[in-house]
Amino acid sequence: MVWRVFRFFLFQLTGALLGGFLPLDNHFHGVLLGIGLASALWVLLDLRRGMVLLNWLKTGDTSNRVRASGLWGEVADRTWRLTKNQERKIEESRSRLNEFLAAIQASPNGVVLLDAQGCIEWCNETAADHFGFDPQRDVLQHIGNLLRDPGFVGYLNSEDYARDLVIPGARSTSSRPVQLAVHLHRYGEGRKLLLSRDVTSMEQADVMRRDFVANVSHEIRTPLTVMSGFVETLQTLPLNEDERARYLELMAQQARRMQTLVSDLLTLSKLEGSPPPSATEWVTAAELMLLCEQDGRDLSKMLVAQSHDLRFSMVGNCEIAGSHSELLSAMSNLVSNAVRYTPAGESIDVRWQKLPDGRAVFSVKDSGPGIAPEHIPRLTERFYRIDRSRSRETGGTGLGLAIVKHVTQRHGAELQIESQPGQGSRFSIIFPATRLRQSQPEARVA
Repeated sequence: MVWRVFRFFLFQLTGALLGGFLPLDNHFHGVLLGIGLASALWVLLDLRRGMVLLNWLKTGDTSNRVRASGLWGEVADRTWRLTKNQERKIEESRSRLNEFLAAIQASPNGVVLLDAQGCIEWCNETAADHFGFDPQRDVLQHIGNLLRDPGFVGYLNSEDYARDLVIPGARSTSSRPVQLAVHLHRYGEGRKLLLSRDVTSMEQADVMRRDFVANVSHEIRTPLTVMSGFVETLQTLPLNEDERARYLELMAQQARRMQTLVSDLLTLSKLEGSPPPSATEWVTAAELMLLCEQDGRDLSKMLVAQSHDLRFSMVGNCEIAGSHSELLSAMSNLVSNAVRYTPAGESIDVRWQKLPDGRAVFSVKDSGPGIAPEHIPRLTERFYRIDRSRSRETGGTGLGLAIVKHVTQRHGAELQIESQPGQGSRFSIIFPATRLRQSQPEARVA
């Protein structure tokens, strides 16, 4: 500021000195004229610098810094610095906002921001997928116009948001239901935050848990009821030795049935709760085939008077990476199922075959009644039976194929089921090449 005043007086002094040399009658008048002209020139130059600063402020172009001296240069420099500081703060705020929105976008839960009137201000992609929104088109649309589920409308209008609400998702169908848990939270001045999460698997797990408990209770209650009846008969009625022996044999059968059921349940629990089988332990396929053959023939003799025509063949012996007990359980279950559901005297073909692409197939083909196509997708469900009375007659628990499915998945293999009513069935476990290695010496048994 001092320099500005000094320069002004310097202009005036220079004008006075130059005015003294003007060819006027009065020397004093010349000095005054010089001072006036110098002052006018200083004002014009100062206005020019001010106009440059004003134009720079009008354009808002902060990329180019105004080069000026004096007071206007100081004003321009301080203005540029303040502008740059504000731009940096705005950029930092924008960056933090983008990071926050990116985090919300990455969330597995749906997020919808609603204004005080219940209109959509913003939503992430998960919420758009859950509710069928268009993130651009549906902004400022009232949430009640897009989510017309009666339960949600009542929840929105109730103003009581202390609990979750479960509603169908936008992609829910009768064959593939989708369940969403939604929860509203108040924030700000009348605004609301709508959160959603997919609870389909949780709902299905809860249904499966209830069904599992009901099925287990039913399966155990039936033999217990039979045994209780036999015990009461033995206690109250005078029986001869043959009748007593017959009742005791029936009781033993029911006890074995419960024992088999408990054993299968423990096997399933172990499969679901244990880590995957090691890929460094190797089991010989020939050994598994031999054990399956022994179990299959023993079961056939026990169930029917006339044994089945069991045929075991093996082409290309090799070793499988995995658990010996799990693999034997899965393969033996397939053989046992074939024995249980194939009429006496009919053929059952059990085969191990190495495929040209390095994979191997363990297959069990029976000549039983076959399975209708609508039942095949559900055969590996726990306790699912096509004919419950037939399963009880043969001693099945309804858990065998569920065990086979779990063992197959744990070993990276694939379970295939082929069947037609009246034409028998074929159950195959296809092992990947990565789980196999050549066994020396290579064997071919029949």
